[in-house]
Amino acid sequence: MDGNGKDGSLEARLRDIEDRLEIYNLIASHPPSADTGADYYTRIVYTEDGSFDRGEGLDSAVGNEAIAAMTQTPGHQRAIQGGLAHFAGLPHIAIDGDTASVTSYLLLLHPDPRDDVRELPNHGLSPGFRIHRVAANRWTLARTPDGWRIESRKLRPLDGSQPARDILAQALAGYRPAG
Repeated sequence: MDGNGKDGSLEARLRDIEDRLEIYNLIASHPPSADTGADYYTRIVYTEDGSFDRGEGLDSAVGNEAIAAMTQTPGHQRAIQGGLAHFAGLPHIAIDGDTASVTSYLLLLHPDPRDDVRELPNHGLSPGFRIHRVAANRWTLARTPDGWRIESRKLRPLDGSQPARDILAQALAGYRPAG
């Protein structure tokens, strides 16, 4: 055992690295799946009884079928057609056996049709993008026979209110001094 009470064997360290890479890929796959309406992907990566809590004023869902259906709603499809872009920050991952907690940032961007079109050398013309929302995510994952799956996801806007700060503070819980 190492100083943290964890098995420091090569096999245990390799498993931790493999778990983290799988979790990084799972979390990094969310933006492309949301921006393409890939309900099939969402159905696979959530547990059957998974939950997605989007907070006050936004639709939430329980069950992988219901969460996947959110990507097919007329509103979400209109957002995709309008150039919706989910942009995720590098997640903080805490693994505890067969469960993991992931804390991350999410930006929602879209083309800004009200802005003037500008040219960026060698990159064409664009009216630019608008940041619609910045939010904090808290994902709870479980190791299953098919790999890591999402049990729950909570999303709160970074608007100065306490709920988003509470989500972000959870990423730092393991760093608090004893006492």
